[in-house]
Amino acid sequence: MQTNSDNEQMPISQIGEVKLINRLIEEFPIVHNSTKLGIGDDSAVFSFKEKATVVSTDMLVESVHFNLNYVPLKHLGYKAIIVNLSDIYAMNATPSYVLVSIAVSNQFSVQDLETLYQGIKLACKNYKIELLGGDTTSSDKGLIISVTAIGNVDQNKMASRKGAKPNELLVVSGDLGASCLGLLVLESENQKFLKDSKYQPNLKPYTYFVGRQLKPEARMDVKKYLDDQGVVPTSMIDISDGLSTELSHLSLDSQVSFRLYQEKIPVHPKLIDISKNYVEDYLQIVLNGGEDYELLFTIHQKDYPKLKDNPELNIIGHVIPKRENNQLIQTDATIRDLKPNGWESFSRINRELRPNSS
Repeated sequence: MQTNSDNEQMPISQIGEVKLINRLIEEFPIVHNSTKLGIGDDSAVFSFKEKATVVSTDMLVESVHFNLNYVPLKHLGYKAIIVNLSDIYAMNATPSYVLVSIAVSNQFSVQDLETLYQGIKLACKNYKIELLGGDTTSSDKGLIISVTAIGNVDQNKMASRKGAKPNELLVVSGDLGASCLGLLVLESENQKFLKDSKYQPNLKPYTYFVGRQLKPEARMDVKKYLDDQGVVPTSMIDISDGLSTELSHLSLDSQVSFRLYQEKIPVHPKLIDISKNYVEDYLQIVLNGGEDYELLFTIHQKDYPKLKDNPELNIIGHVIPKRENNQLIQTDATIRDLKPNGWESFSRINRELRPNSS
């Protein structure tokens, strides 16, 4: 359990729920004109007027979504907000508000929760988000964080999973697989430490990958770029559960299929070599790893000139008529059926992605 060693740890029971909440929500300012009544009342009130309201929620559960042996609480608070903002951006919308609810055991101190909320506060500041409220309660074990994000979008600019059409282009932001590789590194180093408490992990060679896992960012910049260029995606999703799974969602909802090209999928220059320590084929990480929080979307071919010079956006394939499976054209020109094999909430992580602990 992580604690703040600089201060004596105060049990939550010592101050009670009301004082705890007041302590945690200090210095969360009102930043939007749409706010009519902010944090601190029974309910918050806001109005987006003529715009559509977009709402998304996610839950993070200790030992399922995060391991506090190596995830700092401040990073966890930051990430809890980011994963929800990413869902809002995936609707081509702009997030404005979040509500945060936590269930916490008596293993945690007041200082622990303050550290968690430092990360939440930083994410709100960086993305100009208001914390509207939430709830706190006790848990018989571990930590559970539930975040609801609220945003808005012009009705004619909203993107969903349902609009892709044959011959459109498939675009992805950033690079893929880095977050999963970071997780594999952290898990492997943690297993070594558990076997030998004197073992000192060296994460310096993996800074980029570990950073993508512990402190991801939502692609606010991509949303702004699309707006500036006048491009409205015909369909869009964020990559939280892995490229193969997100493609299957778009395929199912749009009733189309996709053909993508291995050589076009963007990866960090060091990913292929480092991944050899953990998996047989780097594509296992890139296609199925998840938690990249990049944006995956389709565009009309006429919009290609507006995106082609942006180094953060890559055309990785195109839309084809509906077939049984999506297709991956490999570097040797062979065609591989691409089935969803990313994160599944009600099953263990794929065995092929479990890190070596030796």
